[in-house]
Amino acid sequence: MSKYVAISPEETPDRLAIRELIEAYAHCADRRDAKGQMALFTADTHFVVYMNAKDPTPSQELHSREALAPVFADLNQYAATMHFLGQTTILELTRDRGTGETYCMPHHLTIDGEKRRLMIAALRYTDAFVKMDGAWLFAERKLYVDWVEQRELS
Repeated sequence: MSKYVAISPEETPDRLAIRELIEAYAHCADRRDAKGQMALFTADTHFVVYMNAKDPTPSQELHSREALAPVFADLNQYAATMHFLGQTTILELTRDRGTGETYCMPHHLTIDGEKRRLMIAALRYTDAFVKMDGAWLFAERKLYVDWVEQRELS
Protein backbone atom coordinates (compact mmCIF):
# COMPACT_ATOMS: atom_id res chain seq x y z
CA MET A 1 0.00 0.00 0.00
CA SER A 2 1.28 3.43 -0.88
CA LYS A 3 1.81 5.90 1.88
CA TYR A 4 -0.28 9.02 1.91
CA VAL A 5 1.30 11.87 -0.03
CA ALA A 6 0.40 15.42 0.85
CA ILE A 7 -0.85 17.44 -2.11
CA SER A 8 0.66 20.88 -2.44
CA PRO A 9 -1.61 23.85 -3.16
CA GLU A 10 0.33 24.40 -6.40
CA GLU A 11 -0.48 20.97 -7.83
CA THR A 12 -4.14 20.87 -6.75
CA PRO A 13 -5.43 22.58 -9.94
CA ASP A 14 -3.45 20.13 -12.12
CA ARG A 15 -4.81 17.12 -10.25
CA LEU A 16 -8.36 18.44 -10.67
CA ALA A 17 -7.77 19.14 -14.38
CA ILE A 18 -6.47 15.60 -14.92
CA ARG A 19 -9.54 14.15 -13.20
CA GLU A 20 -11.74 16.33 -15.40
CA LEU A 21 -9.85 15.04 -18.47
CA ILE A 22 -10.62 11.46 -17.43
CA GLU A 23 -14.26 12.33 -16.78
CA ALA A 24 -14.54 14.10 -20.15
CA TYR A 25 -13.36 10.90 -21.86
CA ALA A 26 -16.22 8.91 -20.27
CA HIS A 27 -18.74 11.70 -20.87
CA CYS A 28 -17.84 11.94 -24.57
CA ALA A 29 -18.01 8.15 -24.92
CA ASP A 30 -21.53 8.04 -23.48
CA ARG A 31 -22.67 10.97 -25.65
CA ARG A 32 -21.09 9.44 -28.81
CA ASP A 33 -18.96 12.56 -29.20
CA ALA A 34 -16.02 10.95 -30.98
CA LYS A 35 -14.56 14.31 -32.06
CA GLY A 36 -14.69 15.58 -28.49
CA GLN A 37 -13.15 12.36 -27.25
CA MET A 38 -10.35 12.53 -29.82
CA ALA A 39 -9.59 16.14 -28.83
CA LEU A 40 -8.56 14.88 -25.38
CA PHE A 41 -5.46 13.22 -26.91
CA THR A 42 -2.20 14.55 -28.29
CA ALA A 43 -1.80 14.37 -32.08
CA ASP A 44 0.85 11.64 -31.69
CA THR A 45 -0.93 9.77 -28.92
CA HIS A 46 -0.26 6.13 -28.17
CA PHE A 47 -3.44 4.10 -27.42
CA VAL A 48 -3.12 0.43 -26.53
CA VAL A 49 -5.86 -2.12 -25.74
CA TYR A 50 -5.33 -5.37 -23.84
CA MET A 51 -8.57 -7.35 -24.11
CA ASN A 52 -6.97 -9.84 -21.70
CA ALA A 53 -5.16 -7.90 -18.98
CA LYS A 54 -2.97 -10.92 -18.22
CA ASP A 55 -1.69 -11.21 -21.79
CA PRO A 56 1.32 -8.92 -22.41
CA THR A 57 0.53 -8.81 -26.14
CA PRO A 58 -1.83 -5.95 -27.01
CA SER A 59 -5.05 -6.65 -28.89
CA GLN A 60 -4.86 -3.26 -30.57
CA GLU A 61 -2.27 -0.50 -30.77
CA LEU A 62 -2.79 2.93 -32.30
CA HIS A 63 -0.29 5.76 -32.83
CA SER A 64 -2.24 8.93 -33.61
CA ARG A 65 -5.30 10.92 -32.63
CA GLU A 66 -6.90 10.25 -36.05
CA ALA A 67 -6.49 6.49 -35.60
CA LEU A 68 -8.85 6.69 -32.61
CA ALA A 69 -11.92 7.55 -34.74
CA PRO A 70 -12.99 3.95 -35.54
CA VAL A 71 -12.40 2.85 -31.94
CA PHE A 72 -14.73 5.53 -30.60
CA ALA A 73 -17.22 5.03 -33.46
CA ASP A 74 -17.48 1.37 -32.41
CA LEU A 75 -19.61 2.53 -29.47
CA ASN A 76 -22.39 3.34 -31.95
CA GLN A 77 -23.32 -0.36 -32.03
CA TYR A 78 -24.83 0.00 -28.54
CA ALA A 79 -28.25 1.45 -27.75
CA ALA A 80 -26.71 3.13 -24.70
CA THR A 81 -23.56 3.11 -22.62
CA MET A 82 -22.71 4.34 -19.16
CA HIS A 83 -19.11 4.49 -17.98
CA PHE A 84 -18.85 4.46 -14.19
CA LEU A 85 -15.48 5.79 -13.10
CA GLY A 86 -13.82 4.53 -9.96
CA GLN A 87 -10.68 5.76 -8.32
CA THR A 88 -7.97 7.63 -10.14
CA THR A 89 -4.51 7.44 -8.64
CA ILE A 90 -1.99 10.01 -9.80
CA LEU A 91 1.33 8.18 -9.63
CA GLU A 92 3.68 10.94 -10.78
CA LEU A 93 3.09 14.63 -11.41
CA THR A 94 5.36 17.44 -12.53
CA ARG A 95 4.54 20.86 -13.92
CA ASP A 96 3.68 19.49 -17.38
CA ARG A 97 3.72 15.67 -17.19
CA GLY A 98 2.00 13.01 -15.16
CA THR A 99 1.05 9.37 -14.94
CA GLY A 100 -1.91 7.67 -13.35
CA GLU A 101 -4.28 4.74 -13.18
CA THR A 102 -8.09 4.84 -13.37
CA TYR A 103 -10.67 2.12 -12.79
CA CYS A 104 -13.83 2.08 -14.92
CA MET A 105 -16.88 -0.16 -15.23
CA PRO A 106 -18.59 0.57 -18.55
CA HIS A 107 -22.11 -0.73 -19.08
CA HIS A 108 -23.04 -1.35 -22.73
CA LEU A 109 -26.69 -2.00 -23.63
CA THR A 110 -27.63 -3.89 -26.80
CA ILE A 111 -31.25 -4.07 -27.97
CA ASP A 112 -32.26 -6.56 -30.66
CA GLY A 113 -36.03 -6.54 -31.07
CA GLU A 114 -37.39 -7.63 -27.71
CA LYS A 115 -34.01 -8.90 -26.49
CA ARG A 116 -31.88 -6.69 -24.31
CA ARG A 117 -28.33 -7.57 -23.25
CA LEU A 118 -26.01 -5.76 -20.91
CA MET A 119 -22.25 -6.09 -21.12
CA ILE A 120 -20.31 -4.88 -18.09
CA ALA A 121 -16.54 -4.77 -18.16
CA ALA A 122 -13.94 -4.20 -15.46
CA LEU A 123 -11.34 -1.88 -16.97
CA ARG A 124 -8.15 -0.25 -15.83
CA TYR A 125 -6.50 2.57 -17.70
CA THR A 126 -2.85 3.45 -17.21
CA ASP A 127 -2.21 6.90 -18.55
CA ALA A 128 0.57 9.30 -19.38
CA PHE A 129 -0.59 12.91 -19.36
CA VAL A 130 0.99 16.01 -20.84
CA LYS A 131 0.11 19.65 -20.32
CA MET A 132 0.08 21.56 -23.61
CA ASP A 133 -0.91 25.20 -23.95
CA GLY A 134 -2.33 25.07 -20.42
CA ALA A 135 -4.53 22.00 -21.00
CA TRP A 136 -3.93 18.42 -19.88
CA LEU A 137 -4.18 15.73 -22.59
CA PHE A 138 -3.65 12.00 -22.86
CA ALA A 139 -0.21 11.32 -24.36
CA GLU A 140 -0.68 7.58 -23.84
CA ARG A 141 -3.64 5.52 -22.72
CA LYS A 142 -3.45 1.78 -22.07
CA LEU A 143 -6.77 0.00 -21.56
CA TYR A 144 -6.70 -3.31 -19.67
CA VAL A 145 -9.82 -5.53 -19.60
CA ASP A 146 -9.79 -7.53 -16.37
CA TRP A 147 -13.11 -9.27 -17.00
CA VAL A 148 -16.39 -9.00 -18.92
CA GLU A 149 -19.86 -10.02 -17.82
CA GLN A 150 -22.84 -10.52 -20.16
CA ARG A 151 -26.40 -10.33 -18.82
CA GLU A 152 -29.79 -10.86 -20.36
CA LEU A 153 -32.20 -8.12 -19.25
CA SER A 154 -35.93 -8.36 -18.81
